[in-house]
Amino acid sequence: MNSQKLSVVLAGGGTAGHVSPLLAIADAIKEARPEASIVAVGTPGGMETRLVPAAGYELATIDRVPFPRRPSLDLAKLPGRLVRAVKQAEAVLDAADADVLVGVGGYVCTPMYLAASRKKIPIVIHEANTRPGLANRLGARFSRHVAVAFAETPLRNAGHVGMPMRKAVSTLDRGAARAAARAALGLDADRPVLVVTGGSSGALSINRTIARSVEALAEAGIQTLHITGRGKAVLDVDGGQLAADGYRQVEYVDGMENVYAAADVLLARSGAATVCEVAAVGVPAVFVPLPIGNGEQALNAAGLVRNGAALMVEDKALNPEWVREHLIPLLTDSGRLAEMSRKSESLGIRNADQLMAELVLEAVSK
Repeated sequence: MNSQKLSVVLAGGGTAGHVSPLLAIADAIKEARPEASIVAVGTPGGMETRLVPAAGYELATIDRVPFPRRPSLDLAKLPGRLVRAVKQAEAVLDAADADVLVGVGGYVCTPMYLAASRKKIPIVIHEANTRPGLANRLGARFSRHVAVAFAETPLRNAGHVGMPMRKAVSTLDRGAARAAARAALGLDADRPVLVVTGGSSGALSINRTIARSVEALAEAGIQTLHITGRGKAVLDVDGGQLAADGYRQVEYVDGMENVYAAADVLLARSGAATVCEVAAVGVPAVFVPLPIGNGEQALNAAGLVRNGAALMVEDKALNPEWVREHLIPLLTDSGRLAEMSRKSESLGIRNADQLMAELVLEAVSK
């Protein structure tokens, strides 16, 4: 290791699910070793091009190398693309004089892992999902320093550390923050609060069901904050933005910590970050797993559901009748909500970022 300064390269990107834990790990490393030099690596078209510089870190980019699942022209081009990306990765590691590579998954990680292995640079891996991605399955072959967000994740040499998250979330005291959070979000202080979100891109099926349930929710004395997703405003029959008693609609909320503090129940997709954050801060949740893909969202939420900390409903089963029969009774049962919150918080991990920083320093020391 460079005797003057620790040099860390972190790889991952494409989605917020990769970039957010990457930045949390970077912050924890800087907290533990303020003199550390940190470079993040992504691809030119990912969210990291905006989020990494905004967080104050240097960003390097290499070519995106997707792995086609079926025979195609792209598959024939794969070897050449991979060789080129590995050379780019080696150049990034050389320029940074890297002491360690930390990967969180995504297209960028495969060439970075191969380059680091060739250069005998220690590799540290964090896998966010219950079903590990191809890049991290490959990277785990080159490292004994492997961490996972979910204990059930089948990845070689894995240790369970949880999901690295922003300090504003991991240090949240929901009870202390509730009044200020509700005021900031335009919500009444004393009425039960349902927060609905389909993520930054929204969830059309969830939006439709909530739009058809606003009157039943209002009649039950429940106020609803509906985060529809960018460009996904929910309209009424006249083409105007849907409005109803106790119903507030926004496309996006900057700072999920306020949402978690304000909510009595969160209705959401079960992406890995959402599930881990909900558990860490103790929010009772109803998860509606994404109905497409490999089923990993249902697996992400399974632990909380199994332990009574959350409910899960299939996307096709979420309708106004389900809202009336299950969601409204939950929101009006304070004892049940308190028990769900307690169980959720007992399963959550708030210091995953620090555990990852310790793993990085351990890998370097060895």
